[in-house]
Amino acid sequence: MLLADRGTPRRPKQTVLFSANVLRMVASTAARQEPAQGARERILDTAYELFSHRGVHDVGVDELVERAGVAKATLYKHFPSKDELVLAFLEQREQLWTYGWVEREARGRAATPEEQLLAIFDLFDEWFQGDDFEGCSFVNTLLEFRDLDHPVGRASADYLDNIRSVVRNLALDAGLRDPDAFALAWHILMKGSIVQAAEGDRKAAKRAQMLGRLLIEHHR
Repeated sequence: MLLADRGTPRRPKQTVLFSANVLRMVASTAARQEPAQGARERILDTAYELFSHRGVHDVGVDELVERAGVAKATLYKHFPSKDELVLAFLEQREQLWTYGWVEREARGRAATPEEQLLAIFDLFDEWFQGDDFEGCSFVNTLLEFRDLDHPVGRASADYLDNIRSVVRNLALDAGLRDPDAFALAWHILMKGSIVQAAEGDRKAAKRAQMLGRLLIEHHR
């Protein structure tokens, strides 16, 4: 897989991290007797941690149910197939990572749209320095499935396009020329910096930010 796991980036701010200790505690409780909605959330939270850190194909259903502390029948009651669980994970990832962290934090850290675009790489720089850097789950999943006709492959590509929509909207707010082309180029910098960070370059975000300044200038 192109984006190697190097520890997982911290989950976006304002979200709950499920540590190994918490997961073990959950698995040791009488989870099967808890309300159905609690079981669904626990399955999805467990899947989030495992899929985002290790990818989809490396995580089996048996491990998921053991870590979530539910029966296999309970998992299939809420998610009739593993693919449906992966789709739910990708949806949650978008809410937590794309909108809850990247867009929210970038807009909150700077006053102007151009500065907000550049702030994305400030966020990435903090992310890349952490021991929990996990790479881009949308890219990882897309490369695992390698099929845009598969529901999971298609969803991965769509969520990547939604990231470009965030960039495109900031470019529009900034009055930059050809915001669609700008978003495509900017996303190359985002994805490229993630890959390079996975190779071990902890300064990849700052290098991408420098190139981003040139790209903004080009589209003024």
